[in-house]
Amino acid sequence: MTALDIIFLVIAVIVIILSLLQGGKSEGASGAITGGGMNVFAKTKERGSELVISWLTFGFAIVFFALAILVNAMN
Repeated sequence: MTALDIIFLVIAVIVIILSLLQGGKSEGASGAITGGGMNVFAKTKERGSELVISWLTFGFAIVFFALAILVNAMN
């Protein structure tokens, strides 16, 4: 296992944690099952820590996909 593989795994765990930290925009799991809260495309602005977590998730996801391509090209 190379250093690039270890960095790849760490970034993957960070993306998972950041995704779980994001707040849902609907009623939660019960709303997803029963169809409640179907305003998926409603204009809701993220503020404060939600905005920071959203941007961090986006940034780490880009790094994750770039590393996935790089690791694949190196093998």
